[in-house]
Amino acid sequence: MKTFIYTTIALILPFISSAQDKGLDQKIDEAFQPVADAFFDAIFFIVYEGDTFSIPFVLVLLVGSALFFTIYFGFPNIRYFGKAINVVRGKYDHVDHGVSETMYGDSTPGGDAIETIKDESADGEVSHFQALATAVSGTVGNGNIAGVALAIALGGPGATFWMIVCGLLGMSTKFVECTLGVQFRDVGEDGTVYGGPMYYISKGLKSKGFARIGKVIAAIFAVFCIGGSFGGGNAAQSNQATIVIKELFNWESTAAGAIVGVVLAALVGVIIIGGIKRIAQVTEKVVPFMAVMYVVACLYIIFSNFSLVDDAISLIVREAFNPTAFGVGSIIGVVIVGFQRAAFSNEAGAGSASIAHSAVKTKYSASEGLVALLEPFIDTVVICTMTALVIVIFNFGGFFEYGGDGSGVVFIDGVGYEGAGITSKAFAQYIPYSNIFLTIAVVLFAVSTMISWSYYGLQSWKFLFGRGKVADLVYKLLFLTFIVIGAAASMGSIWKFSDAMIFAMIFPNMIGLFFLFPIVKKELIKYLDAIRK
Repeated sequence: MKTFIYTTIALILPFISSAQDKGLDQKIDEAFQPVADAFFDAIFFIVYEGDTFSIPFVLVLLVGSALFFTIYFGFPNIRYFGKAINVVRGKYDHVDHGVSETMYGDSTPGGDAIETIKDESADGEVSHFQALATAVSGTVGNGNIAGVALAIALGGPGATFWMIVCGLLGMSTKFVECTLGVQFRDVGEDGTVYGGPMYYISKGLKSKGFARIGKVIAAIFAVFCIGGSFGGGNAAQSNQATIVIKELFNWESTAAGAIVGVVLAALVGVIIIGGIKRIAQVTEKVVPFMAVMYVVACLYIIFSNFSLVDDAISLIVREAFNPTAFGVGSIIGVVIVGFQRAAFSNEAGAGSASIAHSAVKTKYSASEGLVALLEPFIDTVVICTMTALVIVIFNFGGFFEYGGDGSGVVFIDGVGYEGAGITSKAFAQYIPYSNIFLTIAVVLFAVSTMISWSYYGLQSWKFLFGRGKVADLVYKLLFLTFIVIGAAASMGSIWKFSDAMIFAMIFPNMIGLFFLFPIVKKELIKYLDAIRK
């Protein structure tokens, strides 16, 4: 463990010592920005260009797919919400114990002895709740604090409405991809579970007669997922944690970001070396605690200004269909802002969460699909909405102009704020010393998201390069290096890169979902029949 930490620090320190005329943070940002711009332009290619807005194809794919799955499965986000909660509570755990039945894919008439006696309930490493906590920790992060603030700063209050819509639709997509994640997972000889889009794309398409294409698409997904783990699951998180830490201590050093990044890298490094069981043990304790504390703080502000809640909701709905924020231009513009930030926050369609859910101890893959549909609800419908209400209520005081200059930076009393800094300013208006609380919350959100995404990226790395210890160490060192890059670079370049990497995962993942969604229907019927008995 000590060797691991020392190696990481030794890898990064030479960059810190090289800072001369320009600050180290500025050097890192200047080197990283062209990379971020190139990836962003490639992924967000435009299918419609208007006078005031443009529509990237990836958003059309994301929202259209979510709408299709919602209708095809009969609105599972509503019909099975109660069952999903009961699965997490353990109400149906009895159906997972020792029932033998024919394995999926058995082509032998009647099955044979080996195939029919397999007890899939023995597979898996974590409980339903631990899998949910791990996956939620990968989505409930600074997308909820910084991402919401960015959406409102760019698109105005109306962006909140479309974030909620995207979250509700995303529940159906999460259900499909996480069911498939369990259905097509691999279980090693030591009981370690390997799952996610890499496996359901390769194995699922093979079962459809497209083995070679499946391998190629799965490999493409794995590459993008590694990029997503470096970007949205890592660099964007350390970036926001650094912003609030620097603001709290009024730290203006030109190498402040890199220094904070090294500290965060060492902290995360200690945790991620323990694997999914260690991650699950940490997240099942940290995630509920920090989520509850953050929600309590939001509720305190909301109820303290209860007379303004109706006005805030009315403004959010009105601005969703008649936006006035500078630079948005039209309803389509604010829809795009809301959907983009919601998709980044809850990652429905990216397939990342299915990697964590694949490790669950269950015999029925659809059971975990139901659990997974709770994620976008928790992440976007609940937590993002509360953050938005706090910011909108705060800005009834006229502190900043919605839309601003289009950069996401707003000026309050002549000082520029961005991302988590906007939320921090809103909290400070109502809660004494809330800057300390929010700094802790942002750092905890960041660390929990990073450790979950390190698992997602590592699983993809293993898929491409094998399951050896040396390969694992290489990935972890690269992952920790991106923590420092994220902490030092500007918010604009980091979020461009992060958006590009997260949204890139959608393309190969959707190919797998559209090939395999009929299997999900069969598995859902099988599970619903089991719990009715």
